[in-house]
Amino acid sequence: MDYLWTPWRYHYITAAPAEPGVCVFCRAAAADDRQALVVHRAIHNFVILNRFPYTSGHVMVVPFAHIATIENLPEPALAEMMCLARDAVKHLRTVYRPDGWNLGMNLGQSAGAGIAAHAHMHVLPRWAGDTGFITTAGETRVVPEELETTWEKLTAAFKAG
Repeated sequence: MDYLWTPWRYHYITAAPAEPGVCVFCRAAAADDRQALVVHRAIHNFVILNRFPYTSGHVMVVPFAHIATIENLPEPALAEMMCLARDAVKHLRTVYRPDGWNLGMNLGQSAGAGIAAHAHMHVLPRWAGDTGFITTAGETRVVPEELETTWEKLTAAFKAG
């Protein structure tokens, strides 16, 4: 049997369960940036690492307002969301040099939203060949960098502008 060591997930599996009924994004917005993996805060939105990334550098742009649909988000929040997605692409391109991008939103549970009650946009850097047999056959993703390292790199990139 082969083993895939993931020591960074130990904290997740041993942590106390999240408070029922409390949105993970709203909790992250109120928490310490490092602990919550928030890499940047703007006026209406923040940029946060995905705790279960598809690839290294997988971030989300999240409005501070707990609103499920984009049609209910105020215009300034929508405009800033797109600008932050652009900034994330710029910084991820500098730090990781990906070959391409996936940007998008899953709105509603039936559309695949893991957190349907709070709209958010995914920004995923992609590389040629970043999926392979382990993703296809083993339904497993291999992310070569710890989240703490990704947080440090992207926080510095956003601060530098």
